Amino acid sequence: MTTIDIPGYRAGTWVLDPSHSEVTFSVRHMMISKVRGTFGVKSATLIAPENPLDARVEASVDVTSIDTKDEGRDQHLRSGDFFDTENFPTMEFVSTGARAENGELFVDGDLTIRGITKPVSFELDFGGFGSDPWGNYKAGASAKTVINREDFGLTWNAALETGGVLVGKDVTISLDLQGALQQD
Repeated sequence: MTTIDIPGYRAGTWVLDPSHSEVTFSVRHMMISKVRGTFGVKSATLIAPENPLDARVEASVDVTSIDTKDEGRDQHLRSGDFFDTENFPTMEFVSTGARAENGELFVDGDLTIRGITKPVSFELDFGGFGSDPWGNYKAGASAKTVINREDFGLTWNAALETGGVLVGKDVTISLDLQGALQQD
């Protein structure tokens, strides 16, 4: 499919509203449960031409803001064992394309974590469009992908006495985003 129609879609430059947006993740812990956490979004801009499938997005996430509700774990995640936030304080995403397949929308792009860039695909779900009480035209969307953390140099782990490992390889990244169309 080379073009799609999204009701309410408007071409222009869209900027993320960080107070109404969130980046979350989950990863298997001890092979029996999941640890969830959040990151703060530094910035995100969507350049939206007339055809939504030609849109481009660039986003930056503040890795130092990681919050798993356990300060000791968060400090470990910021260390060289995981994100090495002293040298790599952000995660970056730059889209390379968008596509529609079987009624689903995907945004493909390059994700950079710890200085390592790999291609990923986010499944996108539009929440809709509308004007807020102050006249700003807003859009909402959710997106999700699963990455192998080891592909990005996040290889630390510990063996368990009962077999298996402390931290799973697959990490689900979920985005809940709201942005505003910039006025000319």
